[in-house]
Amino acid sequence: MLAKRVAELPLGEDWIFEPKWDGFRALVFRDGDEILIQSRDEKPLDRYFPELHAPLRSMLPGRCVLDGEIVIVKCVLDGEIVIVKNDGLDFDSLQLRLHPAASRVKLLSGQIPASFVFFDLLCLGDRDLRSEPFESRRRELELLRVSPPIHMTPATRDRSIAADWFRRFEGAGLDGVIAKPISGTYEPNKRVMLKVKHERDCDCVVAGFRWHKKGDRTLVGSLLLGLFDGGALQHVGVCASFSNAKRLELAEFLKPYREDALVSHPWKAWAEPEAMSGEEPKRMPGGQSRWSQGKDLSWEPLRPELVVEVTYDHMQGSRFRHTAQFRRWRTDKKPSDCTYEQLEVVPPQELAEIFPSGR
Repeated sequence: MLAKRVAELPLGEDWIFEPKWDGFRALVFRDGDEILIQSRDEKPLDRYFPELHAPLRSMLPGRCVLDGEIVIVKCVLDGEIVIVKNDGLDFDSLQLRLHPAASRVKLLSGQIPASFVFFDLLCLGDRDLRSEPFESRRRELELLRVSPPIHMTPATRDRSIAADWFRRFEGAGLDGVIAKPISGTYEPNKRVMLKVKHERDCDCVVAGFRWHKKGDRTLVGSLLLGLFDGGALQHVGVCASFSNAKRLELAEFLKPYREDALVSHPWKAWAEPEAMSGEEPKRMPGGQSRWSQGKDLSWEPLRPELVVEVTYDHMQGSRFRHTAQFRRWRTDKKPSDCTYEQLEVVPPQELAEIFPSGR
């Protein structure tokens, strides 16, 4: 099931609220000794999280299917001992686990072990529960006995508690609050849940752009955003989701700022050698990631003279966790004013509130 974004928690008594986890959405299938961990888009995840196999096999019913999220709680390595800080989720470390080398995966599984948080039960024995109301599936889920690193997400029908989660848990890396209709059935790939996420404003330098993914060199795909940190312009994310008319307008608007853009560009070192002579391709700042494999990340530098106001939900380290949304140009602002100091800092909420027994 998927979620539709809304501005606030829904009213009424027909909802069950849960924290929205910021990890890898996954399904777990167990049939006897066989365990299969699968992403929402049906890609196998088993080899990347070998440390989860034994606890899943020991705690789950002999035949079942569950829906949940793989997460990593922030931890530090003291010699060979992993110390769980328990003050936030670490999505960057989670991405590191998707490594092609089995030896590397094995090493990371010991250094930055993952946890699994379940929030739905789809099958138990020979019973297909997907057509049953969520309230019933939740009751069945709560009968399972789990312990770290396997967890069950907290849930409440009290809107005031959910509002408190929304306010306090963001600093721990959670992504908002999910509202599920108590009578709702499990409908794959349909947006039958609601999600409430934070939204904030930020003024950023526009230091480059990417052409539209269809390869049309008359349409801008996304703007590359930067913030100053100690005098250096750091790549903080991208702004996208434009109409075709706006993409065409942006291509024309940005033309003057492309002239001699690489001469003293702060991201000049990220450009390929061919880019120095004006040839293609150029590498997008940030390089390849697990989620960008196979995508064209070439970019066009711009003189860093434009400032744009965008909205974003939350930060992942020094970058926007998700794509920012364009709000307006800020011709009244100097690029040098676009610093990290303008960002709202949310203090971590101890994950012990959710993980009372550790990782």
